[in-house]
Amino acid sequence: MMNRRFHYAVVASSAAIVGALLFGTVVVRSASPDDNPYTQLGVFSDVLTKIKVEYVEEPDLKAVTAGAVTGLLESLDPFASYLTAQQFQQYQNEYGKGKADVGLLLSRGPGYLRIVDALPGSAADQAKLSTGDVIESINKISTRDMPLAFAELLLQGDPGTELEIAALTSRQAEPLTLKLKRAPIAYPAIASKMMAGKSSPQTGVITVAALLPGAAKSIAQKVQDLEKQGAKRLILDLRWNAVGEMEEGVAVADLFMESGIITYTQGQRSRRADTLATPEVVTKLPLIVLTNRGTAGAAEVAAAALHDSKRAKLIGEPTFGNAAVRKPITLNDGSAVIMASAKYYGPNGKAIQDARVTPDVLKPQYDAVQLADEDGDVKAETNKAAQPVGPDLILNEALDQK
Repeated sequence: MMNRRFHYAVVASSAAIVGALLFGTVVVRSASPDDNPYTQLGVFSDVLTKIKVEYVEEPDLKAVTAGAVTGLLESLDPFASYLTAQQFQQYQNEYGKGKADVGLLLSRGPGYLRIVDALPGSAADQAKLSTGDVIESINKISTRDMPLAFAELLLQGDPGTELEIAALTSRQAEPLTLKLKRAPIAYPAIASKMMAGKSSPQTGVITVAALLPGAAKSIAQKVQDLEKQGAKRLILDLRWNAVGEMEEGVAVADLFMESGIITYTQGQRSRRADTLATPEVVTKLPLIVLTNRGTAGAAEVAAAALHDSKRAKLIGEPTFGNAAVRKPITLNDGSAVIMASAKYYGPNGKAIQDARVTPDVLKPQYDAVQLADEDGDVKAETNKAAQPVGPDLILNEALDQK
């Protein structure tokens, strides 16, 4: 029979799960028994009771509850976080206060944290970490069930201080232990150049590493400069672009679109809000957009709009899939859940976070590099760090388009 302390723990844990289950829902509504949150709460309480009674040793109920909530959120949104009251207080006090960083953008994966991108020129980029790599620990703290928002805090610190991480990549049989030095993040400036393919007209290439405030204005200026140099078509390179303001992603698409929906947001409790293109455009030249697995967020919004509206041809790899409106929601005990309240959709009506953005022409970032693991098995690897020098297959494919 459950003791009183365990009974209270079940009630408290159940309340936390109920809170997560009921965010954004209306309690009184028709639903099948399997969809009823109280039915699912009963399953959770039953499992928690069995753990208490049958598990091999006395469980840490706080850890069990935190793991359960984290798993619940992870199944919905790989960028969501559950923070304890202490963690949320630290998050409010320290997050985004201008400290230095190592340049990692993370999401939750099965069990551990995964890399969305290593920002160009950052310590993480110099260590050749890349999209899809797994972070097993940060400063010897396991990332298993670690809240994403708390991990982002651990990555920050004073300039010049070191951070130790253990990373698992497909290029190494064993986890790598790396020491990364924090530094202010400096994003590469938007660049442009003229190129010509084997059988293509003069082509202007604009490379954008981040969509920070003012990016659209800078891109517009680059377009005008390239036209003066004789460009007959343009390539907008949004690969490894995972940082930026959603408003800039919208503004970039609006540079090239004369009409139609650029994007819209919608959530269970958020009405659909459309963003429409304005008639003025910076150019009517043919446009190609380059994407890969490191294209995320605002860059995905721009890519989806230009692709779905038939304004541009997309070439490269499917994007990462991260475009949502997220906000912290506090709980009664001071803890908080940071999760999506609405998603960004492309003009085709598909949620970018769910469907990603798939190019018209699929092309890997690099040729597969043959790597042998410790057992001698050969595997194909297409990660950017596996082949830092070599032909740029995606750009070459774009240049060769007629």
